[in-house]
Amino acid sequence: KGFIKSHTFDLPVICIGNITVGGTGKTPHTEYMIRLLGSRYKVAVLSRGYGRKSKGFVLGDDRATMEKIGDEPFQIKEKFRNVTVAVDEKRVHGILTLLEKDRPQVILLDDAYQHRYVKAGLNILLVDFNRPIWKDSVLPFGRLRETAKGVERADIIVVTKCPRDIDKESIEKFKHQLKNSKNAPVFFSTMQYG
Repeated sequence: KGFIKSHTFDLPVICIGNITVGGTGKTPHTEYMIRLLGSRYKVAVLSRGYGRKSKGFVLGDDRATMEKIGDEPFQIKEKFRNVTVAVDEKRVHGILTLLEKDRPQVILLDDAYQHRYVKAGLNILLVDFNRPIWKDSVLPFGRLRETAKGVERADIIVVTKCPRDIDKESIEKFKHQLKNSKNAPVFFSTMQYG
């Protein structure tokens, strides 16, 4: 509605988030985006660093521990040595610091769908196939961080944790029930553990 000042930046900022509390697959999909973009662009991942014991901006360098940056950023840092990983609960400050220190070409914001201080160039919303948002309620009565109308801010919707043998009828039914008024493209993904 414009009550909060949103900052834009002169480089691609891609937000990967959800409106459901808990695991919709943000980290695996962030890693997927790193694999897609990392060979062509200098990618940085900025996270809040949930569960960390530090405050403010922390760069995921060789001295960074799980306690300093959080378990998921630490996992990304260990897997992708060519990607800059940083945490900051204030995302605008985090982006400005990354631009000053590292000069990435693309920034992936992990779990920032509700963070309105940054206006991402692309919002990717993850929705768990097994926990449809239209059957849920906002906290504390359910597991939603915001109402299901949050779908309207998505530029792309990825339905996660789908069965491998999902049929076209299930896909069309799910798409219809999302009430995606912007007609954002909807993709269906599944996990394969290895």
